[in-house]
Amino acid sequence: MNASRSRTAGFGGTELAVVDYGGEGPGILLLHGMMGRTSTWGSTAEWLTEYGHVVGFDARGHGLSEAPAGPYDRAAHVGDAAAVIESFGLSPAVVIGHSMGALTAWQLAGTHPELVRGVVIGDMAAVVPDVQDRWAAWLAHWPVPFDSIADVREYFAGGHLGEFFIGDHSDRVHPSEGDYFVEVVYEDAEGYWPLARTENVLACRQHWNDRDHSAELEAVQCPALVVAGELSYFPVDGSRRMADRLPRGAFVEIPGAGHVLHFDAPAAWRAAVEPFVKRVLSS
Repeated sequence: MNASRSRTAGFGGTELAVVDYGGEGPGILLLHGMMGRTSTWGSTAEWLTEYGHVVGFDARGHGLSEAPAGPYDRAAHVGDAAAVIESFGLSPAVVIGHSMGALTAWQLAGTHPELVRGVVIGDMAAVVPDVQDRWAAWLAHWPVPFDSIADVREYFAGGHLGEFFIGDHSDRVHPSEGDYFVEVVYEDAEGYWPLARTENVLACRQHWNDRDHSAELEAVQCPALVVAGELSYFPVDGSRRMADRLPRGAFVEIPGAGHVLHFDAPAAWRAAVEPFVKRVLSS
């Protein structure tokens, strides 16, 4: 896979770091989750290039994208995704999102149907309770700076995230979260730090914290696939109800997987998503 990196203007002119993973044909856009960056999609992008032109970008305030003072609301995130689709000629694209990126994906499909031909919603709840204080506590708990990449991996693989979060399986340890989080740190003379700043993360979360986005699902007229982890922090039954509200929705549960589906169970993730992508692009 020959990925190329560039920058493009997003909503309001915010500069976004983009990775073009290659491939030819229909557009496929990848939207990462909270605290992530588009490099977390590497293994997924590799097999997706068999079906189309795959592009991902770092969300505002994340990765190598610009971190402006604002805005970080939903309109800004949706506007960024729309701008990348238009800039790279991906329309209409299959949009695949995880967590925060999944929320952006279905909001984009509902408000800009001309840009989206199919959407994958990877482990994101439509109804999110008020856990902003718990997020702030979790971020403050990080023992930064970390001394090494090994320390980053060990900390996040150890279940510390579950100490602060909701769901029936908040006490479970998901070792792959260690692999996920080593993707989203940088090194300086003192050690390893998160690329995303706490204030920007909390600003992003503020706009879906304590909200119900269920009604928005009904505006998604294209084919949609909801994929949930059996052991996610988000209850699986809620994800199943989301699929029921989508006019053309389908649902897949991945056994044994937690929230970070494509790291926890990459083969099962591919087995769920690949047939959907093939079907949408061939219709």
